[in-house]
Amino acid sequence: MISKLMVSLFILLVSSDLIASSSDTQVFVSGTDGHKSYRIPAIISAPDGTLLAFAEGRMNGSDDFGNIEIVLKRSTDSGKSWGPMTVVAKYGELQAGNPAPVVDLLDPRFPKGRIFLFYNTGTKSEGEVRNGNGVREVWYKTSEDNGYSWSEPVNITLQVHKPNQHGINPAYHFIEDWRSYANTPGHAIQYSAKPYLGRIFVAANHSEKNSKSSKVDYFAHGFYTDDHGISFKLSETVPLAGSNESSAAELSNGALMLNSRNQKGDIRERIVAISRNGGVSWDTVYFDHQLPDPVCEGSILNIGKMSGKNRLAFCNPAERDDRNNLTLRISSDEGMTWTQTIPVDNNPEQKKLSYTAYSDIVSVGKSKIGVLYEKSNYSLIVFKLIKWK
Repeated sequence: MISKLMVSLFILLVSSDLIASSSDTQVFVSGTDGHKSYRIPAIISAPDGTLLAFAEGRMNGSDDFGNIEIVLKRSTDSGKSWGPMTVVAKYGELQAGNPAPVVDLLDPRFPKGRIFLFYNTGTKSEGEVRNGNGVREVWYKTSEDNGYSWSEPVNITLQVHKPNQHGINPAYHFIEDWRSYANTPGHAIQYSAKPYLGRIFVAANHSEKNSKSSKVDYFAHGFYTDDHGISFKLSETVPLAGSNESSAAELSNGALMLNSRNQKGDIRERIVAISRNGGVSWDTVYFDHQLPDPVCEGSILNIGKMSGKNRLAFCNPAERDDRNNLTLRISSDEGMTWTQTIPVDNNPEQKKLSYTAYSDIVSVGKSKIGVLYEKSNYSLIVFKLIKWK
């Protein structure tokens, strides 16, 4: 007769195998390919299944402002190897960053699918823009061939931003004055079900004028298009000061979850905002006590349905004090509970050195999630494949 202990051990072994992870593969290495630093990863699966890994290639150092361009590498073998780097977007010798890619599979004009890459440019540092000097703009490019080539950039700033009067364009003058501005970081989303079937939603954040502290002048919001990039509309602002660097996921019945970092840092947990109308306005805002966060970026992803509810995956450094212990969590009830926890990367001896930081996630088949993340004090961006079921 098989003992209860043997049965328990068997279940444990099976469970461990189901969540086994691969070793990480280096994708962007600081000091190579003409860039001293790489940061802000984003990843999607192209219509043909190719993985596209984006990042900011920082030419002269690790600073958030400077000569920065958006770079891309491709993988045709589920992340085991990566092709040569290409430059997708740049802004002279100034800043092009915050890549937010998404695949549009529902535009009848492009039956093979089209990729949007939303990004930001900046004329001054974030601190200068917050003080009313310079401007952050919003653009997009598209690809009809799975990321091999890209269109000319389209500037959508006046549709999705409320920039200050000191911008480079005299039209940038609004009574409601937004200053700094950033997409996501990470992927954007497209609705896969009615009533908002086909809507593309990009999570974003901005800072507001006349604020006394950078910790309270940031607010999350989003923007969206229902006509495949012809026109855009702004969502309402999330009514919680400090909400910043957000990622979005589609829920059931047209709802949407926005998951944000708390810039204030007083509560080291993720901020969650729920919309019941496709991201237009926000019904509920709360701190998710199940998701500790060290004031860092995180990524959320819809990974399919179970019993009529959307399954979600979420990834962030799951510590309150340090950017370390990158962890993937799975929810089968649209984020009400996170019942599955899978370690991605951790080094307890590297505390205070940002061992793991920003990340983005992508579905690879029905049972695996690819994690593209910053590692080893921002010296690497690596990819790891996680088998979660």
